Amino acid sequence: MEISINTPALLFPAISLLMLSYTNKFLAIASLIRNLHNQYSKEKDNASILRGQIKNLKLRLNLIKYMQGLGVLSFFFCVLCMTFIFLGNQTYTLIIFSLSLLSLMVSLGLSLYEIFISTNALQIELRDIEGLD
Repeated sequence: MEISINTPALLFPAISLLMLSYTNKFLAIASLIRNLHNQYSKEKDNASILRGQIKNLKLRLNLIKYMQGLGVLSFFFCVLCMTFIFLGNQTYTLIIFSLSLLSLMVSLGLSLYEIFISTNALQIELRDIEGLD
């Protein structure tokens, strides 16, 4: 299998957009954590609900850290792959491009898992609202 310089270059815009999405997720989580901290400081009565949210946010924060790290690693492998294309080493090119795709796939898998977890956070809020009936 022959890989041209265009093959890894195709991943550059995709990875860049993915990293932007992950950064936005991180900023949203940071904002939620700050809001929860303020809410927790004011309302000690809802401590159990807030603890559930905080536990959820800590997990999501770790997932986003790994998602971003793997996205950056994928980007790094793409650049390294292009270097080996210029050097004419097809064997290393294939191996490194495979690593780039693998890093990207794991990052996307973690992103999907984080989406499922974020819906759990909303369900915690909804359960609290349902309890008002």
